[in-house]
Amino acid sequence: MKLINKSMLTAIITLSTASVYYAQQTRDTVDTRSKDIEQVVITGVADLAKDRKTPVAVSNIKAAQIVERLGNQELPEILNTTPSVYVTKGGGGFGDAVIRVRGFGNSNTAVMINGMPVNDMENGAVYWSNWAGLSDVTSDIQVQRGLGSSKLAIASVGGTMNYITKASDKKKEGIVTLGIANDGYLKTSFAYNTGKSKTGWSSSFLLGRTAGAMYANGTNFESYNYYFALGYQPNEKHDLQFTFTGAPQWHNQNFTNTIQTYIKYGKDGEPNRKYNSNWGNLNGEEFSTNTNYYSKPIASINWDWKISERSKLSTVGYGSWGRGGGTGFLGSINGKTVFNLAKTADGQMRWDDIVRWNQGQVVSDFTVGNTTNAPANATPGIATRSNGLVRRAHVNSHDWYGILSNFQHKVNENWNFQVGIDARYYYGYHPGVVSDFLGNKEYRENLNLNSQPFYTVTQAYNAVPSANPFVKAIKDDSQIASRNYDGEVLWYGGFGQIEYSNDKISAFAQGSVSNQGFQRIDNWIVDGVTKQPSATTGQVVNRKTGFKDILGYNVKGGLNYNVNDQHNVFGNIGYYSRQPFFTAVYPNNQQVVNPNLTNEKIFSAELGYGFRSSNFRANVNLYRTSWADRFQRRTGLTIPDGNGGTFQNAYAEVNGITEVHSGVEFEGFYKVGQYLELEGMFSMGNWEYKGDASSTSYDENNNPINLSAGSNVATLALDGVKVGDAAQMTASFTAILKPVQGLRFYANWRYANDLYAGFNVNDFDNSRNTATFRAPATEFGALELPDFHLFDIGASYVFKLKSGQSFTIGANVYNLFDTTYISEATTNIHANQTRENFAAGTSGTTAYNNYIAAGQWNGISQQNQVYFGYGRTWSTTLTFKF
Repeated sequence: MKLINKSMLTAIITLSTASVYYAQQTRDTVDTRSKDIEQVVITGVADLAKDRKTPVAVSNIKAAQIVERLGNQELPEILNTTPSVYVTKGGGGFGDAVIRVRGFGNSNTAVMINGMPVNDMENGAVYWSNWAGLSDVTSDIQVQRGLGSSKLAIASVGGTMNYITKASDKKKEGIVTLGIANDGYLKTSFAYNTGKSKTGWSSSFLLGRTAGAMYANGTNFESYNYYFALGYQPNEKHDLQFTFTGAPQWHNQNFTNTIQTYIKYGKDGEPNRKYNSNWGNLNGEEFSTNTNYYSKPIASINWDWKISERSKLSTVGYGSWGRGGGTGFLGSINGKTVFNLAKTADGQMRWDDIVRWNQGQVVSDFTVGNTTNAPANATPGIATRSNGLVRRAHVNSHDWYGILSNFQHKVNENWNFQVGIDARYYYGYHPGVVSDFLGNKEYRENLNLNSQPFYTVTQAYNAVPSANPFVKAIKDDSQIASRNYDGEVLWYGGFGQIEYSNDKISAFAQGSVSNQGFQRIDNWIVDGVTKQPSATTGQVVNRKTGFKDILGYNVKGGLNYNVNDQHNVFGNIGYYSRQPFFTAVYPNNQQVVNPNLTNEKIFSAELGYGFRSSNFRANVNLYRTSWADRFQRRTGLTIPDGNGGTFQNAYAEVNGITEVHSGVEFEGFYKVGQYLELEGMFSMGNWEYKGDASSTSYDENNNPINLSAGSNVATLALDGVKVGDAAQMTASFTAILKPVQGLRFYANWRYANDLYAGFNVNDFDNSRNTATFRAPATEFGALELPDFHLFDIGASYVFKLKSGQSFTIGANVYNLFDTTYISEATTNIHANQTRENFAAGTSGTTAYNNYIAAGQWNGISQQNQVYFGYGRTWSTTLTFKF
């Protein structure tokens, strides 16, 4: 698939030429040996914690560690050796990594780039495939666990991750990188920094391409990344930095399967960890049910104005233009969805047979239910929601603009204060299109109430991102399929902080307030006529809901006390009244405001201790976070319906969740001598739900899924259930050996325990319980997964040449001993169930017999839907600096 067109290539050449021009008469202005982040990176409005001063739990990952250990891993995976952080590869597709901090996921962990928030303004999500090039320009990653020190009203329930990029005034140098890894992975990049000219100008740029496949089968991908920075410092009072970066990409994805399925397609009773049920060959080429494609460039202008020796104003204006979406399927064949059709002997999709059926031919095993009846398509070449299959794409494009401004004034040697504004505007486009007709000539869409009984779609759009970030989300409104709505978010707020510090004590108190306005635009309803949620008894709704304004705020404070040059203690406390996400304001994809809408309440407290000496440093933290009135949309689920079928990539909207997370963390570093360094961490948490919650379930096309009780509504018995999806106990130990100058070896051991499955709505639906039957998960709680140990090793050597040039060669092996382990699970089917845990009658007996026949793997039922972690993988990198 071709991603770069002529217009983009022209822009790249122009920016590159500008960089070379500004390289004339340059001088190096930075001593790169310094460990001060602010000397070599853009900080601007970023709230970076300072050692023995800022009273928060913090870990820093330097650029050298990223270069040495990341290889072909996803950028968040470099954080797996920090306390209370659990990162998995999700389904294993390119950029599909998932990070959780203190048990809280991506949507509730604030991700910042140079202080700018990048969590999606509708749902808080962060898709790492959109930031594939970030590892090449990141100078430092700072993880603040807990509420953190950011003054903004951001989603830092679990923590804050601030990715600090290289400033354009780095020293003059060029870097060429070639990376090769398992499964055809190939990465190439070229970067150049001009240094600063005598007139104050400087620039940096980077171009790169990464392509190949990930560990799982059927996960081909291609990604480009670009970065351009232009700096101008006319004098000591003013510093301007412009950055523009993006990473257009497409990648095929993978979803959970049962352990039984992995073993079925494995060998000698072992699971096939590479198995992916989403793909097959279409005309001899890889084709997937689910392909993600996206381009999300972001541009920013940072202006630092040193007004006086005591006052400084930092401002950043930014814009982001996301274009792309993800594919799925519309329709069925003889009543079966694409995932329930017969597959090949090795478990792959039979795309060519699906094309044949769509065109009117008989496919003998595309049967109705469990019968032998396999009728041909009654309407060859014409697909609808109930007959025939087409691949659709749900577009999730957006335009996002924001401004952050922070004024800081030093009152005297001990006191200073800061005040600022945070304003953002976001417009999200969410139509659907057909991406492949699979032999059909047309698709008939019948959900647009303004075009009844249906209209015909004949245009297919390739699942490839446009290189033009400003391209329209849809070029032809008459060719929209599956859905057609927009989301609009208006955010404005202010913040302030007062700080006191001397040689012994540093303390801060801060607060912020923000108003978020949410508006949903449904382009398929009849304005002022359609009724929702019921077409007969619901309220009349409009195409535009009007803005629903919700006020939120946070207050927090902390104190650090330096006992002496070696010991310090700190504490912090805070409270958030946080606005819910867009899907909580307008649940069930409708125009009606949630009648139970309320802010989510987060309270957190933390204590910490630090020790520093010439060769040893350590930190210990204790924390407790409570979270009430939480709304959660759980996606990527496999949900059985009440009729014996299954829905993959389904989702559930859950209301009224309360969670309490508490734990202890340790992190240490010891320099044994000139040649050996040791790093270690340990964290142990107790994360549980309090009280029950309610949920509604839907398939990926927003159709309700009737659960076992006959409705898509369920009451979930969550009280006392362990929070899943992240290991509540983690440990890591790393040894770094430097036997001679330029040569480095490292070995890392990582351990995960107390890992539980995420809750599946059907498992915890207590409406199924009767006097003689109790749903197993409501009795046994969350499913605990087997613990696991992983080992990684790596080495690098720097060949220094004349005139400061050098070659660096590096190699890494991940999961050295090829350990088979489960990284995530989405179901809670326990191994100790009896006949009484299954429904009465013949259907219950059949289900119980299937459960027994499935057996167990490592002590858990093979019927569980899981993700296996990667087996042994490797990467090598060659870098030339000049």
